[in-house]
Amino acid sequence: MVGRDPAEAERSGSSLEVFYDLVFVVAFSVASAQLAHFVADGHYFTAIIAYTLTTFAAIWAWINFAWFASAFDTDDWLFRLLVLIQMVGVAIIAIGIPPAFASIDAGEHPATTVLVIGYMVMRVGMVTQWVRAGIESPTYRRTCFTYAGVTLVAQVGWVLVALVPLNLRDTLIAAAVCVAIEWAGPLYAETRVLSTPWNSSHIAERYSTLTVITLGEGVVGTVALLQAMVGRNGWSVHTIVLGLAAMGVTFAMWWLYFLMPNGETLWKRRERSFVFGYGSIPVLMACAAVGAGLHVVALWIEQEVRISNVAVVASLAVPVGVFSLGVVAMNSYLMRGDAPIRWRWPVAAAALPLVAGLILAAAGAPVLVCAVVICLTPVLPVIVVEAVSD
Repeated sequence: MVGRDPAEAERSGSSLEVFYDLVFVVAFSVASAQLAHFVADGHYFTAIIAYTLTTFAAIWAWINFAWFASAFDTDDWLFRLLVLIQMVGVAIIAIGIPPAFASIDAGEHPATTVLVIGYMVMRVGMVTQWVRAGIESPTYRRTCFTYAGVTLVAQVGWVLVALVPLNLRDTLIAAAVCVAIEWAGPLYAETRVLSTPWNSSHIAERYSTLTVITLGEGVVGTVALLQAMVGRNGWSVHTIVLGLAAMGVTFAMWWLYFLMPNGETLWKRRERSFVFGYGSIPVLMACAAVGAGLHVVALWIEQEVRISNVAVVASLAVPVGVFSLGVVAMNSYLMRGDAPIRWRWPVAAAALPLVAGLILAAAGAPVLVCAVVICLTPVLPVIVVEAVSD
């Protein structure tokens, strides 16, 4: 474990890494279902805070491993067993998501104990990986031990967050401190010590794979929900329109994401990797939340929501908008100075359906009409970018 060649050609993710991603998508699925439930009941504060807290925990853990594996993956028996330990931790995190939502909704100390236990299990595997790399790689020893040390310090903070009976406000402040420590470690190690030998094409593919799997989970959840609706009430115009809109918007999100040559850009601009790595967090959160928005629209069809029509449309508009505008903004930054595209046009193209859909909802237009308009959000920037590229 002395470090991979960062210029290794055609480097792709291993089957183990893809398996690892699938476990994370289970956590996203649980969080998405909880988000839809609390939004449909009008508990917006709980939905936003709990979803952000739980999905950030999962995504951050995924990011840490993805960049480590890009630099030091050996795929030997010890590496595989340590990855298994991390996967067990993710499963525990998924189990702890519903109690976290319920406790925040009840105004109690957030029930993060199970989440932190899962995080601790993951960190045992991750810290062991960093220590092993530090021992076996003299060149990157200080960098690896820096990662391991900061991870341990942050983990102590997370344990205190879980065990100390703080109110929600103080818990969030303490969590923000832990997040700051988590972020500062890689920043210091990569810029002040020695950057790890991560591979740009591999990293771009790892983020792409997680995005695709997350989109697929949203499709599976929507199809399962529509199947239940059809089983109860038979086919209707509403179920057909929602099904087509769900497939269309996820397909367009995939298309928009893969229009951008992230691997090539990161190879040329390695110094922009931190914005890509951290800036992808809200994009991935939004990607998983699109399924929740579609779920809320389905619950509206079933007349099982306690919120206004505008709120139903907004539950879909917000994640679709964050994803679409986030992808465009990310790539406008990465390709700054290299791309022939004037990025204000894709941004305007993505913003237009969002604004139109919400205005239509406020004016009393049918919810499904507004939802279809919102689903055009990733479609229009795709048309703009493809037109310019041609």
